[in-house]
Amino acid sequence: MTAPVFVVDTLAPGEPGGGEYVLDGPEGRHAVSVKRLRPGEAVVLTDGRGRWTEGVVSAAEGKDRLVVGELAPVREEPGERPRVTVVQALPKGDRGEVAVETMTEVGVDAIVPWAASRCVTQWRGDRGLKALAKWRATAREAGKQSRRVRFPEVADAATTKEVAALLAGADFAGVLHESGDAPLAGAELPEAGEIVLVVGPEGGVSPEELARFAEAGARPYRLGRTVLRTSTAGTAATAALLTRTGRWGV
Repeated sequence: MTAPVFVVDTLAPGEPGGGEYVLDGPEGRHAVSVKRLRPGEAVVLTDGRGRWTEGVVSAAEGKDRLVVGELAPVREEPGERPRVTVVQALPKGDRGEVAVETMTEVGVDAIVPWAASRCVTQWRGDRGLKALAKWRATAREAGKQSRRVRFPEVADAATTKEVAALLAGADFAGVLHESGDAPLAGAELPEAGEIVLVVGPEGGVSPEELARFAEAGARPYRLGRTVLRTSTAGTAATAALLTRTGRWGV
């Protein structure tokens, strides 16, 4: 799939093709004024939840209205297996958006913001809601850029207790930490189910958090000899996992 992707509100599974769709608002403006699409070019429309269709531009009107015709029947892409969830500790500044953007591009399925004890940044009140909205908007834009039709879910910020519960229910649970005596690249992974991986903050995962996660069945793993930033570790780890699950081999 190489055609540019645009997000629409809803697509009904099994909806027959041959119709027409008018893309307006921010998506229409991006298509007409930024991408400068013209009649005859192919586009993909998706709801970001796995449903998608493709069509051909029949008209570009004004600065924010794109008419797409020759629509194919709506298809639904199943969720990937195994499903990969990254628990991302809250980084400083805009590094959170960097982490979300690159993890989306490599193929992570869900992102859980985590208020770790050593996080400098804390999401409280309106500031937390605004930060979460930025993460979700970043996932949406990165999903479009990387030609995905099923965007990663970005959950509400989780406490350590909630992360431990998530790990306890996973088919594979791991924590990226320099104390790990086993490389993530050699871990035994499930063919299906849920993989949950924890990425700590700049100050690292505390001993108390490591102990709690160990009780939940999560083992510490290392990526290599170097220590990555919290904003890049999740992306590198997801890439390492996907090459071994076969999801990158098709």
